[in-house]
Amino acid sequence: MNKLRYNDNLVGYVFASPFILGFLIFTLYPIISSLFYSFTDYNLFDAPNFIGFDNYHKMFTGDDKYWKSVSVTFTYVFASVPLRLAFALMVAMLLNKAVSGIGIYRSSFYLPSLIGGSVAVSIMWTQVFGDKGLLNSALGVIGIHTDTSWIGNPSTALWTLIALSVWQFGSSMLIFLAGLKNIPASYYEAASVDGAGKVRQFFKITLPLLSPIILFNLIMQTISAFMTFTPAYIISRGEGGPLDNTLLYSLYLYRRAFQFYEMGYASAMAWVMLILVGVIALVIFQTSKYWVYYENKGEK
Repeated sequence: MNKLRYNDNLVGYVFASPFILGFLIFTLYPIISSLFYSFTDYNLFDAPNFIGFDNYHKMFTGDDKYWKSVSVTFTYVFASVPLRLAFALMVAMLLNKAVSGIGIYRSSFYLPSLIGGSVAVSIMWTQVFGDKGLLNSALGVIGIHTDTSWIGNPSTALWTLIALSVWQFGSSMLIFLAGLKNIPASYYEAASVDGAGKVRQFFKITLPLLSPIILFNLIMQTISAFMTFTPAYIISRGEGGPLDNTLLYSLYLYRRAFQFYEMGYASAMAWVMLILVGVIALVIFQTSKYWVYYENKGEK
């Protein structure tokens, strides 16, 4: 007993056991289960019935709404992520100043990211872009009178979700801000002496030295965008909006699983999305060698 008591490995396993058990029970087991269920017809109430690749075949060949959700999700991701990162970088550069009260401004700009994905903010967003919402009222002040519901209009509904995503730029902004502070001021001073203007300094110094951070933010925000659920569910009342134009992949997966009780089909959708996001992340990593700059590149 004394030998076990003073065994460092055993003590380490005891302290790590909550995490290990949590991972095995709440992460690894559901992952393995979902892979099994993706090959079954399972409705949560009856025993799963093994059907092979029928769920995948139906997904790719017999479900028009599935492809609609894929199209909507790709539009959302490829529009929201670049806009969000660009806006975050712009604000980070504005806040990278040694002025009085700058901490208050940084906290204020980060605040939307703390509450941006909540149900309350999603409900507020419906009021902002409704037919009698804040946006139409603001347009009326400058002489543009409209009673269009931006959320109810098929051509603009998805862009309200994109706007909400861009509004939640705080986390990316903080990471960019940390990266900007790590760029030596001497680089900019030397560039100024050589006659380089602000624009040239941005493209020749700021962007190259921030490229590893841009890569990190790009990966994280892309994964996060594919997982977006709450705003789409609340704003569209769980239906996918007008003509399914806000039917994000995660929302359609939820509907299949918990509205239609097609848990096997939803599990197959989840695995396809996992593979798809993994492939996209791999492509980004493989292409990063052409645009990401590391100062210690080539060192041994």
